Amino acid sequence: MSDKSKNSERVAALRPAYQADLADGTDRFFAPRRTTCPWCESDGLTTRLHTTDLLQHKPGRFSLDRCTDCGHTFQNPQLTAEGLEFYYRDFYDGLGEQRMSGTFGGRTAMYRDRAEAMVPHDPTPKNWLDVGTGHGHFCEAARTVLPGTCFDGLDFTDGVDLAAREGRVEHAYRGAFPDLAPDLAARYDVVSMFHYLEHSTDPDRELRAAHEAVRPGGHLLIEVPDPESRYARLLGRWWLPWLQPQHLHFMPVANLRRRLTELGFTVVAEQHAEPHDPVDLLAAVWLTLDHTAPRDDAPWLPEPPGALRRTLRTALLLAGVPALLTATLLDRLAIRPLSHRLGLSNAYRLVARRE
Repeated sequence: MSDKSKNSERVAALRPAYQADLADGTDRFFAPRRTTCPWCESDGLTTRLHTTDLLQHKPGRFSLDRCTDCGHTFQNPQLTAEGLEFYYRDFYDGLGEQRMSGTFGGRTAMYRDRAEAMVPHDPTPKNWLDVGTGHGHFCEAARTVLPGTCFDGLDFTDGVDLAAREGRVEHAYRGAFPDLAPDLAARYDVVSMFHYLEHSTDPDRELRAAHEAVRPGGHLLIEVPDPESRYARLLGRWWLPWLQPQHLHFMPVANLRRRLTELGFTVVAEQHAEPHDPVDLLAAVWLTLDHTAPRDDAPWLPEPPGALRRTLRTALLLAGVPALLTATLLDRLAIRPLSHRLGLSNAYRLVARRE
């Protein structure tokens, strides 16, 4: 049986459960709408963005609000625990596991760069906890930069168990970081959060957990999307780092620096050019094409696509190949060297020492 046939069978087997989940609509997946900013409690909110799920195309509409006082951007209304389970399901695991493992596994140079960001501040950390480690690909690559470091991984999905089985992490912790932090108190020279904090329902609680897990004199390494990137405004809903509905909070760098200082950290490095991932235009073109084309088969759709829909989808995506190639060249050759100077960096990285 071909891989395509196997995937069709898996989708068909999952369809009844998804259709049952959606029988009463999506309202129960959302908490009540907030009237104040979750970062500073200001009531000065303005709507920044309305969008849909542009990656999996699961049903639902999502809004991002921005605080006019502190600049914090957040999903409003925010997903409930039931909503998070529904929208994460089959993205990193299940149907999406093979695709995401291939995506993350092919980014070795980026992972090495992240590990090298710690070298000027601690060239020989004994132990490192990667929070939100996924399948552990960062830890595997970072070991080539820091061969004497023991890398542990923490995640709330079964990807962390896979990381342990594959030998990418020494120890795997599965669950919510704030719940596990008391048992990890002052254990780590380095705690990293790479594109993790924006997924959390309560970023401040995660930062307090990190302060607990990092030993005095140790470091916290954070990388998150930059909501102040010009790309965020220029590309609108097609800016990949918005990643709705998974990304719940977007912190301007000044906000995060201030909160880390309040918790007892000293920010020793801030980077914008280095963590920039040159995919903005490519991703925007792909999201637009994928959104315009007829949907591919998925269990949250009432029925599989017919032959005509599949043919139309293939034709449109093939027609978009020149645009995808052009976007790739612009991202990597024209814009990447100037991304920070032009204010287009799509992420920032902070290194903070626990005093």
